[in-house]
Amino acid sequence: MVSHILADLKLLYTGLGRVTLTTAMISDFYNWVMFAMLVPFAINGGSAIYGVLSTIVYVLFCFAVIRPYLVEIIVRKTNQNEWDNSGLFIVVMGAYASAAVTDLLGTHPVVGALVYGIMIPRGKFTHLLIEKSEDFGVVYLAPLFFGSCGIRLRAIYVIKTQGLGLVLFILLLSILPKILSTVIATQFYGMPVLDGVSIGLLMNTKGILPILMLNSAWDKQILSVESFSILTIAVLVMTMMVPLIINAIYKPRKLYKQNKLKTLQNLKAEAELRILACVHNPRQATGMINILEACHTTKLPPLRVFALQLVELTGHTASLFVSHVNQLNQLQSGGEQALTKAQQDLESITNIFQTYAAINENSKVDTIAAASSYSTIHEDIYNLSQEKQANLILLPYHKQSNIEGILETSNTAFQEINRNVMRDAPCTVGIFVDRGLASLFKVNLRVVMVYIGGPDDREALAVAWRLSKHQGVQLSVVRILMFGEAAEIDVMSHVENHGLLSVVVDSEKQKELDDEYVSAFRLKAVSNEDSIKYSEKEVRSRDDIPEVLHEVDEIGYDLYILGQGGGRNCLILTELMKWTDCPELGVIGDIVASNNFGSSSSLLIIQQYGCGGMVFENSNTTQKPNEVVPSNIEDGPDFVKVEWHQ
Repeated sequence: MVSHILADLKLLYTGLGRVTLTTAMISDFYNWVMFAMLVPFAINGGSAIYGVLSTIVYVLFCFAVIRPYLVEIIVRKTNQNEWDNSGLFIVVMGAYASAAVTDLLGTHPVVGALVYGIMIPRGKFTHLLIEKSEDFGVVYLAPLFFGSCGIRLRAIYVIKTQGLGLVLFILLLSILPKILSTVIATQFYGMPVLDGVSIGLLMNTKGILPILMLNSAWDKQILSVESFSILTIAVLVMTMMVPLIINAIYKPRKLYKQNKLKTLQNLKAEAELRILACVHNPRQATGMINILEACHTTKLPPLRVFALQLVELTGHTASLFVSHVNQLNQLQSGGEQALTKAQQDLESITNIFQTYAAINENSKVDTIAAASSYSTIHEDIYNLSQEKQANLILLPYHKQSNIEGILETSNTAFQEINRNVMRDAPCTVGIFVDRGLASLFKVNLRVVMVYIGGPDDREALAVAWRLSKHQGVQLSVVRILMFGEAAEIDVMSHVENHGLLSVVVDSEKQKELDDEYVSAFRLKAVSNEDSIKYSEKEVRSRDDIPEVLHEVDEIGYDLYILGQGGGRNCLILTELMKWTDCPELGVIGDIVASNNFGSSSSLLIIQQYGCGGMVFENSNTTQKPNEVVPSNIEDGPDFVKVEWHQ
């Protein structure tokens, strides 16, 4: 229950979430032990000691004798894909058999079922078992069980006979002690009061165990009707109210706006670069490694990398899966455990990044998994990047290169994740378009940065500047200067919100910042490094843009570093943006990434933090009246030669 609440509130991967989930697991463990020990005494009195001792002997027998054979059979049949419905049914019936044994020994049947469940090896088999049995348990059995609890509940009767004041008083006594004790304990360890209150509230959420205990006490006539009803009401009220209270008082997203200068452009040279590298599969991890290699150099402080595997989960057990998938160190090696696809991918991703960390001794790498639905997983990325104090979030492009070098869509959901992250990211965001970027350990990396202007381009130049400090990187910066028609300001798109004068002044201010930053780059980098080149290209119309890009691409670069394009206020770029297939790449990025353009270079698209985030619109929709439309569009605009008409 706690893990579900934390997952719904997007706190599962924060420091608060980890402390709360760990505390809840330890607390529940002791609750189960106390439940197994005390129930026999409540039922059988003094003779219960024999039942408790017999249960302990049975548990030891299960783990010492039965479990090795059970694990061997399950793992072997799972690796050979020999499971069918009858075999799974036999495994499930083992839980009933174990429950019957503990019932005969004098303890509660659920203790035997729990022991049997712990013996089953975690991994691919448990995933298969849950997939087969979850719907039956959640849709059929659970409603029957909780429905029977509701039939026993006499809420109105208790309120009438005992009074509402007594019920509320008992509710407060059930909630406040745990909150106060938690706040005192967290204060002792230096945690904020708000975190202590949140953990205390979450500790008040109840799952299946309290309901089992109350029903067992009802069956054995240990509790009266009034006691059972009041305690059940307390469980319901606490479990329903806690998520609402936590959502109201603890909102980590408020922290996102605290530091507007958290950009790579403003990052000091001696500061550590912290990167959150998000991947969906091992292939994307291999591509990310090449970018990280270029960011790591002996001239700068160590690189800190947090490799995050994004796992889509839709089942009822989704929130607990991350606790399993993040504990690969507890899984037995040598094929003794049959892993799920997500666990196999995480193991491969972990090995890839550990190999990178072993080669680059100054780099520190942590591997994490985020399991959530794709519609909300961007919030987990926000929380992790905020907690890890990341300067840069690296995201994989939703298309991957095939054998022929053509980009093909792998999963459209990846594109939506990238857009959601770019809308309100707490730091700078980079989208990596991988076309087989070579490793720096084998060849030199030829990098080009196409600079037009705006905060995203300044951030992209900062990234390229850092990469240029690597001895294996040859950097070329091509600045595109706008003149004539190309220099016209896009007034209409911003005049309603900012006013005509504000738009003009802001454009002039951006030009001053661009000139200042490029001048500093030429003075400090180009003049002192032979591996850095700088050139300028003039553009006077929209037709000149693809011509300039073709001239650049003919040289043959391994990697383009481009700004997404926010804050440029350029009329022709705004018009071209309406016809991009992937607006998250920006106009220039969409051109170079298009299969029609014919480039074989990888791309890194940069969006600077603090500019309000990216706003995406449905660009390829019905044509508006009097709208300028390119006449020949196939896979995005054909930028080799485009004829424009009204």
